Parts: sequence; C-alpha cells; structure tokens
Amino acid sequence: MSARVSLISLAAVTAALGYLVYQKKKKPAVPVYTSTRGYAGKDGKGLDFESTVLMGLGMDGGLMVPSFFPQVSAKTLESWYGMDFQSIAFEVMSLYIPSDQVSAEELRSIISRSYGTFRHDDITPIVKSGPEGTGPVILELFHGPTFAFKDVALQFLGNLFEHFVSKEGENITILGATSGDTGSSAIYGLRGKKGVEVFILFPEGRVSPIQERQMTTVPDENIHCIAVEGTFDDAQAIVKACFNDEKFRHQVQLGAVNSINWARILAQIVYYFYSYIRVVPKGSDKKISFSVPTGNFGDILAGYYAKRMGLPTDQLIVATNENDILHRFFSKGEYFRAPKVTETVSPSMDICISSNFERFLYHMCDEDATVLAALMKDFESTGKLSASGEYLKKCQNEMLSARLSKQEILGTIKDNYAKHHYLLDPHSAIGVGAAEKLRQEGKLTSSAMVCLACAHWGKFTDAVSEAVGSIRNQFPDELERLKSMKTRKQVMPATVDSVKQYLLAKLSR
Repeated sequence: MSARVSLISLAAVTAALGYLVYQKKKKPAVPVYTSTRGYAGKDGKGLDFESTVLMGLGMDGGLMVPSFFPQVSAKTLESWYGMDFQSIAFEVMSLYIPSDQVSAEELRSIISRSYGTFRHDDITPIVKSGPEGTGPVILELFHGPTFAFKDVALQFLGNLFEHFVSKEGENITILGATSGDTGSSAIYGLRGKKGVEVFILFPEGRVSPIQERQMTTVPDENIHCIAVEGTFDDAQAIVKACFNDEKFRHQVQLGAVNSINWARILAQIVYYFYSYIRVVPKGSDKKISFSVPTGNFGDILAGYYAKRMGLPTDQLIVATNENDILHRFFSKGEYFRAPKVTETVSPSMDICISSNFERFLYHMCDEDATVLAALMKDFESTGKLSASGEYLKKCQNEMLSARLSKQEILGTIKDNYAKHHYLLDPHSAIGVGAAEKLRQEGKLTSSAMVCLACAHWGKFTDAVSEAVGSIRNQFPDELERLKSMKTRKQVMPATVDSVKQYLLAKLSR
C-alpha cells in the first residue's frame, strides 16, 4: 500500500514539475518591451504596454520594441475574412495589449471612437483604379480628419493616451516634430483631451499651406504650434534632445506622438492585414507585396512587423523622393546624412534621418542591443553608417527600394490621371511610381502589389496642378474652410533652450 502511495506521489510530483517547466517555457500572453539599445526598465525585465506608450522613447535614447511578435496562423487569418476594419483592429491589437491595462470592452470602445471620425465606412478602403480596375491597386489611408494616413494611428493614440492618463489621474505633455502630416494628425487626435498638453514643432515655411492651416487653426487651449526656423531634422533633433534630458523629461512628464511611439506602429500594422483580406481571395495561400512612400520608416516598418507576425508577404518596397537616405542604404549600403534637406513636391518625406530605421537595424543585428547601441553611437558621432557583405544582403532580402525625382513624381500623377482617372497626391505617386520603376527593371515578382496612398491630393494642390493642369475633381469642403479660419503659432529659433523655455512657460500658467 505504501509502495503504491509512493508511486502515486512520485507520479504527482513528476507531473507537477513537468507543468512548472512547461509554464516556464511558455511565452507570456503579450510581449513586454525593451529598447533597441538595451534599456529594459528598472528591474531589467522589460516594460509593460502602458509604460511603453507613455514613455515613447527609451531612457537610453533607443526605440522600444516587443520581446516577441505574436503569430497569426493561416487558420486565424482565414477566420478574419468578413470582418470590418474595427474588428480586425481589435484582433491585432489584443495580441499586444494586456487586458488588465485595457479591458476588451475598453479597447473596443477606444477603437470605435478612434475610427468613428473617418469619412469612409471601410476606414482604409482598397481601390482598384482605372475604369475596369486595370490600374494600380491603391490602399487609401487618407479618410481620417486630416486627410492623411497618420490619422489611422493618431486617432487611436489620442484616445489611448486619454485612457491611461485618466486612469492614473496624472497629466502628460506631448512633444512632437512634424514634416507636415504627423502634426495635424496628432493635434486632431489629442485636441481637447483631458490631462494632455500638446506641443508640435514644424519647420517654418517648409510644410504645405494646407498642412500648416490644419495645425494652426485648431483653437483648443491644450494645443500649441511651434514653427522653428530650420528644417524638420532640426525639429526632430530638438524633440530627441528634450527626451534625452532625464530631468526635463520627468519635470514636464514628456510623452511622444511621433512614429517612435510603439502604439503608432501597432495601429499601422492593422491595415496591412486588412488589405490582404480585401485583395487575396479566402482560401488562397497567395502572397501580397506593398509599395510604401517612406520618410521616417514607420509605415513600412509596420508592414515588416505584419510579415513577422505571419502575414503572407512577398516584397516590401521602400519608395523615396530626392531625400533618398533609405534608397542609398538598400541599394549601396550607405546611410549618411546629406548636407541639407532638399525641398521637394512631397514635403512630408523631406527628411535626412529616418527615426524608425533604428528598429529595423536592430532586428537585422539579430536583436542584439549591444551591437545596435555601438552602431548608433558611431553613427551619431560620425553621421555615417555603412553596411556590406552578408549584413547588407540580409537587409536587401527584406526590402527593395527606389528613388523618384520631381519629374518622375509629376509624371506618375499625370499618367495615372490620364490613363486610370485616379488623382494621386505627390507622396502616393512615389509609391505607385516606385513599383512601376522596379517592375520595368524586372525586380518585382508576380504577386499582387498594393500601393499605399498616404494623403489626399487636396493637401498638395500646387504639385498636382503642375502635373495635370486644371483639376476637375471636387476639392474637399473641410479643406476649403481652413482658408478663412484664424491661425495661431509661435515662431522661434531652432534651439533646444528656446523650446524648453516655451514649454515651461506654457505649463506653468
């Protein structure tokens, strides 16, 4: 009897130990977050989702990345067919957001409120351009309040900030830099939010008139527009310097809305899954390719992450204008800052340094934060980064690239309007033109190609008119009304001290 009891006890102990080992090996329900340069919170175990969103930039200057990418199986993806955008957003976001920080009910409410502001029922509709659908397949991302793709992420982030701030009973100061669209999208996403003060920097005279009016006509008291006398890169450098000043950062409780914030990338992952379901027939195992107009690298990074999660993705195209630091990297392995930003017909992409590229380099370094930190330290001191051999080949295996000149951009707008009766803005034209350019060079496969349309043509009428002459399409009423509204902005030197003093003065009132 005692022997039998001993055997049973031994079996029970063995089973219990086995279960503990299994539990230890299991991945957590959702990822935690660490910096590309190694910061993993005070305990070194990684930060939770809420802390990551509110912090924005890592305390070591790196960008926050998930500890793993939740997988979406072919079976799960098939079950999403027939769902609307909001439902797919919930499915994707739930894989990253812990229910004890944002319950399922709260997340559905945030998603509903965020996309209830869009003018199209599909939120990000797929359009097969041309009279018979023979033109480029377009993913329209401009149906939000500011007619730009960044509304998809920033309407969500605005409501997410308000949720976390109200829950904790604290205030947060949002500081961001924009080359045009991020600023207005952030302002429209955060205007009037309780406990949130918003300061947006943009380069004076270097955004389109409509972009500037979208920012400076918002009357809400928590919105502050700062026009710096410099370039977007100057504005972005000021923002990073403020975040890297730990004392100042804590003093004003800084939070980020730029694409360095993980929640923005998460929201953008959604439309890659949504577009796949809209383009590829159910039950098919076909892959899909994407051509992405790319400035700060956040939009195409979301596509890369969707691929890491299991989305059947073939090729990702990095499409740039004359400010082609990314094209130079993917074609030659050369990543260095040009002497100055070139002003182009696609101003939202007029940047020298792509902030989110650090995340991609981190993954290409086999997610070794020590290697990446050394790489970025060298880049920040020399302004140059080179890749060659197997490392460059590894990067090129993930993405193709193409560069379009002004004439190529205008030509793409003209040709698509004439042949397919579809009017592209200059940024969207870069995506369409890059795909066509690579197709002519024989570098594309036969998979379905989706071109991301980042903005409505009405935000860039000068460039569009130059391309097609008289525009017959209806100009949006919402943009027309901006022309007669009062504006307010603060113009100041592009220095860190000027911006810090302005923030402190406004926050102390």
